[in-house]
Amino acid sequence: MLGKARRKDLKSLMKKKPHFRIGTNADLMVQLNVLMFLHRLAEESRAKAFENKSATIKSQHIKAVSKKLLKGARG
Repeated sequence: MLGKARRKDLKSLMKKKPHFRIGTNADLMVQLNVLMFLHRLAEESRAKAFENKSATIKSQHIKAVSKKLLKGARG
């Protein structure tokens, strides 16, 4: 598994948008939201694989679930 994005890199990406006011710990909140989204995606994909009586999570399970999760994440 890949390591998490470095905090310095995330801050530099966020500062490229000068018209946004960014708080001091906004990068940590972004990392937390990404981790929560990935956790939910894994849980939903596991449930979908269980529905299809599959022992492993396949790409088709992730694709089926990701459309629904992304619609809900748009806000």
